[in-house]
Amino acid sequence: MSIIDWLIVAIFLCALITIGYLFSHKNKNIEDYFVAGRSMPGWIVAIAAAGTTISAGTFVGSPELGFNTNLTYVINLLGSILGGTLVAALIMPKLYNAKTITIYGFLGERFGERAKRANSVMFLLGQLFTSGSRLFIAAIAVSVIIFGKIDFTFIVCSIIILGLVSTFYTMMGGIKGLLYIDTFQTLLMTFTGVVALVMVYCSLEGLSLAEIWNQLSAGGMVKSPGADAALLADGSLQGWEHGSKLKMFDPSLDFSKPYTIIGGMIGIAFFKIAQYTTDQEFVQRQLSCKSVKKAGTSLIWSQLLAIPIVLTFLCIGLLLWVKYINDPYIDGQISAGFFSDARDLFPQYIKNHIPTGVRGLMITGLLAAALSSFNSAINAMASSFVDDLYLPIRKDMGKAVQSDKDQISSSRWMAGLMGMLLTAFAILTAVMQEASGLNLVDFATGVMCFAYGGMIGVFLTAIFSKRGNGKSVMAALIIGALIIIPLMFQKQLFGQTYIAWSWWCPIAGIVSTLVCLAGKPKRQTAE
Repeated sequence: MSIIDWLIVAIFLCALITIGYLFSHKNKNIEDYFVAGRSMPGWIVAIAAAGTTISAGTFVGSPELGFNTNLTYVINLLGSILGGTLVAALIMPKLYNAKTITIYGFLGERFGERAKRANSVMFLLGQLFTSGSRLFIAAIAVSVIIFGKIDFTFIVCSIIILGLVSTFYTMMGGIKGLLYIDTFQTLLMTFTGVVALVMVYCSLEGLSLAEIWNQLSAGGMVKSPGADAALLADGSLQGWEHGSKLKMFDPSLDFSKPYTIIGGMIGIAFFKIAQYTTDQEFVQRQLSCKSVKKAGTSLIWSQLLAIPIVLTFLCIGLLLWVKYINDPYIDGQISAGFFSDARDLFPQYIKNHIPTGVRGLMITGLLAAALSSFNSAINAMASSFVDDLYLPIRKDMGKAVQSDKDQISSSRWMAGLMGMLLTAFAILTAVMQEASGLNLVDFATGVMCFAYGGMIGVFLTAIFSKRGNGKSVMAALIIGALIIIPLMFQKQLFGQTYIAWSWWCPIAGIVSTLVCLAGKPKRQTAE
């Protein structure tokens, strides 16, 4: 990287810190700090929520997915719209109207304090792995750009750098500052994605648009699921199979594939219902809106906005496939290696082919994608820990934190603690992703099911029935998590993947719902 590139990155980071500082003086109490006093306009929340949804997994993982497979991931986006719409219509009004700082406060009113704390703890555990995986994915790109390659030591250094920067400005500004920062970062990431797409297309000299289309549709190849892929000495591809790279819809009933039509419209839609019902990181943004109507509308718009952004990065992967399939040794052995491991495909292109200045802009787009999801996780975890655990426990001990100033101070320190924990777990997820055998996108989304599987059963029981009690809540959380563990490591346990990640949450969610419903209401137990 040149001095100009570093200067652009420095300006970007200084802008984030400045915005955080400016908003640090506008928080009068923890409701301001964690839900912005429920005063945010819907369009700001929608753009910020879109950035949180796509994260670094889109910036780095979607080009990998486009390079290795095709456009069937689009069904994920359609399933997201369906799931988000159902939540906006049926679930969001009850969560918003509860007027609690966290959504787990709603469960406390329904099932009691123990249930609230148990779900908060499950969210915190799940978030450590979920947001840790996003930070790890971003660190792959940072490692390539700064240090030149993917190496565990370099990835760890990159994780620490990203973690420190994000934690610092998140502690200062609270959710209101983060929403404005995330809006800026989402727009920046989108812009850099479009610029990168245009530059990759322009680099395909000698190939017309029609020739590119024909290569993708007729001569395309995709990596076989679970296969070890490689480029052989004779130029042939081992572990790849023929198939159109432009294929968008897969009507098959193969449950080992995540992006079939039924997988997207049923499995992923259910996953999104779980995400926008049980995950404080995502629901917290909607709780900051001025009204429940704006909260629901912003949720739907965030899913719609994600479609063109994700498609842009998928198409970057498709065009890079065209580039390297025509000349796999254009950069020497490093290009040939993409056919066996494409995790650093886009970062390597930024490092080796993007000119000075524009390269710095690309890196800010990467950082924007990484930090927009990581900082929201820090704030959400801090809100859950402070409001659901720390303050109530201090009160039970007779050491209540009374003043607004002290509560905000405690919230800031807890945000710092959450940032450090997330940074540590990002290092752990680097090891887990390698062991799971999943690509970056599937790993980042699949790991979320660990917490969602049990929590969605609890929330559905609380919202749509009068059954359930503290014991059935605990049982549902434990059983939901236990179901996910063998599903995540199918390849290691059984030799191959039989059930794709898009079905993990529905399976665990249905079982945990039945378990939670089995508990009799408290008043019936008393009788």
